[in-house]
Amino acid sequence: MTEQSTDGMDLGPGMGVEGTLLSLMGIQVLEAAPERIVATMPVKGNTQPYGLLHGGASCVLAESLGSIGSALHAAAYDKVAVGVDINATHHRAVRDGIVTGVATPIYLGRTTTSYEVVITDQRDKRVCTARITCQLIPAPPGS
Repeated sequence: MTEQSTDGMDLGPGMGVEGTLLSLMGIQVLEAAPERIVATMPVKGNTQPYGLLHGGASCVLAESLGSIGSALHAAAYDKVAVGVDINATHHRAVRDGIVTGVATPIYLGRTTTSYEVVITDQRDKRVCTARITCQLIPAPPGS
């Protein structure tokens, strides 16, 4: 069964938002398709002790977007997506506002997917560039 986000957007099999890290971090998915995933995340509540956006928060946003795209792609093969690699380069600090992540596929295969995720601030300045790779595996019973 396909789960839905709080606004009814299809995020792929087993990909709900309620009660997940996405919800806790305030991530809002705006667009979701295997070819492009867009979401926003507030800086407030996702900072490190110096008041800057936490690099781990950027990684959570990036992995979430790549996983959603991978899950939507995997559904065509009756599979689910699990993350196997992520890397990120943090380009600039952000202290407030909202960041936007846009994930686009690098590779969409039958057993793996890779996405590039670009995270920008409200001035459209690049904050982080990440790459996530997912493995596509048979769906576990009940998923």
